[in-house]
Amino acid sequence: MTTAFTSANRIPDTKLAREATEILREHSTELLYNHSMRVFHFASTQGRQAKMKFDAELLYVGAAFHDLGLIRKFSSETERFEVDGANAARQFLAAHQVPEEQIQTVWEAIALHTTPGVTQYMRPEVALLFSGVGLDVLGEGYDAFPAEEREEIVTAYPRIHFKEGIVKAFFGGFAHKPGSTWGTVKADVCERFIEGYRSPNFCDLIAHSPFADSAVR
Repeated sequence: MTTAFTSANRIPDTKLAREATEILREHSTELLYNHSMRVFHFASTQGRQAKMKFDAELLYVGAAFHDLGLIRKFSSETERFEVDGANAARQFLAAHQVPEEQIQTVWEAIALHTTPGVTQYMRPEVALLFSGVGLDVLGEGYDAFPAEEREEIVTAYPRIHFKEGIVKAFFGGFAHKPGSTWGTVKADVCERFIEGYRSPNFCDLIAHSPFADSAVR
């Protein structure tokens, strides 16, 4: 798709980025593809706004792979979908002889892209992927984002029935392993779609620990 994006906000024109796009296109859905593209453009714009130094290629790969763990081909039986996507990105980057430090950056960005309160203290690519996802899914930072650029991005990658569709996509990605969502915001999705399902309560888990407490020292 041809867009009028400024050169600073275009998808990196590299072999790595092109192959990441091919994988996303081949295995993902139109909804997740458009979401991933918006996330990259939102994140890179936020990085430029904040005058952050970041690797656009690594950020792009992170955006392209961040939801692939929802797709059956990349989904494990027990891991969080975020970890599945991170592992897929690690395998992809390692096959291209990308240095381990850079691979780890992308892995952390994807694995933590639904974890609030942590990523802002990490590498720019990790922080930006989280903020890009937060803007596209929850509208976090909507008013602070340049309106003209926001409309340009959404026009290029439309939000067709996105609010309903993304929740269904989430559930479809981990319906077979709801326990993997414990302790994450995705537990809410399982409680919404699985009748009678309740995520384990942390206080109950402590109370039922096999350790015996002593009344006195």
